[in-house]
Amino acid sequence: MKTVRISKNVARFDIGKTDKKFAILSDLHWDNPKCNRKLLKAHLDYCLKENIPVIINGDLFCLMQGKGDRRGNKSDLRPEHAFNNYFDSIVTTAVEWFTPYAHIIKLVGYGNHETSIIKHCETDVLQRFVDLINYKCSSNILTGGYGGWIIFNYIDNSMHKSIKLKYYHGAGGGGVVTKGAINLTRALTNYEADIFTMGHIHENSSRTDAKEVLYIRKNICEVKHKYIHSMITGTYKDEYGDGSSGWHIERGAPVKILGGRILTLNFSRQRINDVRQFQCAIDSRQFPII
Repeated sequence: MKTVRISKNVARFDIGKTDKKFAILSDLHWDNPKCNRKLLKAHLDYCLKENIPVIINGDLFCLMQGKGDRRGNKSDLRPEHAFNNYFDSIVTTAVEWFTPYAHIIKLVGYGNHETSIIKHCETDVLQRFVDLINYKCSSNILTGGYGGWIIFNYIDNSMHKSIKLKYYHGAGGGGVVTKGAINLTRALTNYEADIFTMGHIHENSSRTDAKEVLYIRKNICEVKHKYIHSMITGTYKDEYGDGSSGWHIERGAPVKILGGRILTLNFSRQRINDVRQFQCAIDSRQFPII
């Protein structure tokens, strides 16, 4: 698979017959002690074994223990980051930890935790991480945006089909009852995409919606049904724990489903009205129990 940067937040993935699965992760909060690194490692090892490309949609880092950060809490500081060069230590240790996965990670986008540090501390920790791991590993990880697009460009002999994925880290707090369903419904009106994915609210779900569209090809007008697959990816930060204490408990938040999702693209040839066409069935599921 070849990755190409088209613009600041648009990338193209040239994929072939074997490129059917993609791991969509978000909200790793890798530097927080509450990050379930055992689960994260199991998921990344699974992707490495199965050769599944990884896309990270924001909040790779937590970054809340810097000087003057009002969100700071000494219990949320890992010992290997308890230094005056706090942000530097996160970058160097993260590069070391993610090095085995450098060649399967294809794109990393920004979340509110990374953009907050750019705003208040005038340093781009995410870009520093990507630059250093690419330098060290000769990898080609792309830095995305807070929102952006990925074009999956599938080519088979003389035929090709492009699938458009819109990623957006997310906004708002979701809802205990709706669990992000309203966010996905809003996305249907905001973006003309085949796939929409978001994180941020630490939920984990997917759904498929349909629209009526009019396709015009040469002298033929045809009414078709367009399917849009939407997903919310979960976090790896287990804030609930045993439910005894903490900000997450005090605000009445529930247990969250941990982990990202595996996106599957199944391409097939079909003859419709005597015209050979590529079709693509899109689905996503939680990671298998490992």
